[in-house]
Amino acid sequence: MNTRKHTKFIHEGNYAADVEIEIIDSEDGWASYISLDDALKLDRVRETLKTGDVATASKYAKKVYALSTVTVAA
Repeated sequence: MNTRKHTKFIHEGNYAADVEIEIIDSEDGWASYISLDDALKLDRVRETLKTGDVATASKYAKKVYALSTVTVAA
């Protein structure tokens, strides 16, 4: 069983985050997967971004971004 680091980009509302997870490559023919802990971490970040709780999201994410709309004059 091999693992490799991967950064998952999560977007919810006006926020986005980079969350580091480990992808597990199985030798028994199954596709790559992530651990339950990493799946729960992704869910936590998604929920905290949805509610605007950036402080909690930043505990689990490498980076948290605030997104804004850009208006381009035509």
